[in-house]
Amino acid sequence: MLGVVLDFLFALFIARAVWKLVEGFMEGYSGKAAPSGSNRPTASVHMSRDPVCGTFVIPNPSFAIKDGSRQIFFCSSACRDKYRAKSA
Repeated sequence: MLGVVLDFLFALFIARAVWKLVEGFMEGYSGKAAPSGSNRPTASVHMSRDPVCGTFVIPNPSFAIKDGSRQIFFCSSACRDKYRAKSA
């Protein structure tokens, strides 16, 4: 009995996965816009690399310092402070 229930749940899972795959192909083929609740980006954003830990970050003025003529962005205030201590 348990085997039949598990087989049914597995078949249901596979059917849903195939349905989502076909739905994705159809959406891409039709060129339909993403739903309003989607988390897809609407525009690209230039990312900067944190010189301390190497993480790529979206530029945030609160974690930035000006070094000569360029502005350096950091992932956190801790990385910013480490950079200041190292360059001082």
